Amino acid sequence: MEYDLAIENAPDTISGGTCLLLLHPSIGETDRIDTEFFKTDTDAFFVISTRTTAREVEQKLEYYDVDESRAVILDTLSVERGYSRRGSPNVHYVSSPDDFDGIVAQTRDFLETHDGKIRVSVDSVTEMAYYADVDRALDATEQLIELLKEHDAVGLFHLSNEVHDDATVDRFRELFDGVVTLDQDGSVSYDG
Repeated sequence: MEYDLAIENAPDTISGGTCLLLLHPSIGETDRIDTEFFKTDTDAFFVISTRTTAREVEQKLEYYDVDESRAVILDTLSVERGYSRRGSPNVHYVSSPDDFDGIVAQTRDFLETHDGKIRVSVDSVTEMAYYADVDRALDATEQLIELLKEHDAVGLFHLSNEVHDDATVDRFRELFDGVVTLDQDGSVSYDG
């Protein structure tokens, strides 16, 4: 299965099972890349949010005019922070950004219950490493990539290249089929 990819300077299409790493500055404007990824050629998408709450993800989708009816959001922050939360068919919760067993299980459930062209975003792997450690975040990332490949889905995984040293960034890069780099000035490059 081929997926259209609406990311500037990247290939026009990618094959099912392709996982991309989005390298970005700490304060980089990743929302436009993320939302273009969701809007294009997609039947359903899953947002694993370790950086913002489900409500903030919903606001982002609304702002960028993304069809929210296709979205399922996994909120990893609200439980730990004690925020009130209302589960729904399209919003799920795990206890914290380092609840990797819960994140992987929720992702598996989403992939097994949705058909067609499926996209997954992890925003962000940096937060997973912050809450746990780099090795555990790498392991969880590998598990998620394997799930996406099994289900012919595609993924976009956010990683801040300012927070991690070059050796850590390289360890993550090795897991992915391609790397999208968002520079400080907003320009985008692709390395496949």
